[in-house]
Amino acid sequence: NFWVFKKARVPIDQVKTIATEGVHAVEQGKPLIKVLPELLGASTGKKYLIIFQNDKELRPTGGFLTFFAVFRVEEGVVKIDTATDIYDLDASIPNHPAAPRIIKEYLPKVNQFYIRDTNLSPDFVTSMDEFNKLYKESRLYNEVDGIIALDTHFLVNVLDILGEVQAAGLTFNSKIDPRCNCPQAVYILEDQTTRPVNYIKSNRKGLLGDLLYATMQKALSSSPKEYWGRLVQQGVKDAQEKHVLFYLYDKGAQKGIEALNWGGRITQFNGDYLHINDANFAGAKANLFVRHNVKIDYETKGDEIKKTVTIVYKNPEKHSNCNLESGGLCLNATLRNFQRVYVPKGSRLENSKGSQVKIKTGDDLGKTYFEGFFTIAPLGKAQITYTYSIPKSLVEKGKLPLLIQKQPGIDSPSYEIYVNGKKAQEFILTSDKELVINL
Repeated sequence: NFWVFKKARVPIDQVKTIATEGVHAVEQGKPLIKVLPELLGASTGKKYLIIFQNDKELRPTGGFLTFFAVFRVEEGVVKIDTATDIYDLDASIPNHPAAPRIIKEYLPKVNQFYIRDTNLSPDFVTSMDEFNKLYKESRLYNEVDGIIALDTHFLVNVLDILGEVQAAGLTFNSKIDPRCNCPQAVYILEDQTTRPVNYIKSNRKGLLGDLLYATMQKALSSSPKEYWGRLVQQGVKDAQEKHVLFYLYDKGAQKGIEALNWGGRITQFNGDYLHINDANFAGAKANLFVRHNVKIDYETKGDEIKKTVTIVYKNPEKHSNCNLESGGLCLNATLRNFQRVYVPKGSRLENSKGSQVKIKTGDDLGKTYFEGFFTIAPLGKAQITYTYSIPKSLVEKGKLPLLIQKQPGIDSPSYEIYVNGKKAQEFILTSDKELVINL
């Protein structure tokens, strides 16, 4: 494999110092800082599985699992042992189990459970445990010390700091490209990996590996003062906003990761709770264009608390030419959106509008969820509404604690909260948010 001999040196002491400064205000992060040198291979080598999630084809943990690489770190030297398309990884698994219910119902032409579809749980660790079950059956299996997931937001933010980066004979940058009204790097990656051609492209998404390596090489070959401070600060911000997710098998390190809320976990909370989780089950890369906003209405009548959550989705761009014979780049098409809305366990759905299937209700991850499905067309919009009652035991002295957890991979949606018809709060959800509602 041509990746084996590529390497770059990480200045461990500098990374530890900057990372310590980056999270110095978070007391719970100390378990992570304590083991950071070991995680960087200071005494014994470590291996990490790097997964690239394409958030433009949104899935529950942040995006379609499109590419993976195994990074080996020994005494601060980073080497890439393996880097390939997720489809190559699937092809290396001799037997795939039958597809689970969600895949059968919403991706009806898919009968088997592929590793590229294993991130069905909104809880990153739960999804990666499913990933590992199939990964261990692969001929490409490589024992690792943890999994790190990245998305296109992270990549674009890094390029914003580094400037132009050359990889595989192409130039990548973070500027807006008029061909898609999106970052140029995103357009080039999609153009190179998804545009139909009249020949077979092997390891189509190996370009991602070239680009990740080139960005790492440019950062590490420069003076630490030039990029490292800004890169680590941006990395901390991206982790807080769930564009980078960590699942480290070292229990102490993972405890620190989860204390910092960098693990993509669905957390337990003593109060009201909301997590809106969407999945693109065939709609090209429409999440590049689709945006949504959320309105929450609380209505109190005596001891009863009714809550209505209204979510409005809009796609302002035209439909792409998705005729395969034309060779066009199919980025924007009708989005087939599978949705689960997680609420406090014991909540009771009273009414819903907007789903094209009957709403299912179930329990998962210590929550109750409502499951629906609807489509959003280019230049169109969709609205879905859930009205439900929440347990009155969550309220104490007229105050209701509320935790809203952001889905990994998405842009920052706007939220408005009303109590008995009066606006109480308005904000942009950039990361998980805890607040108190006065009822």
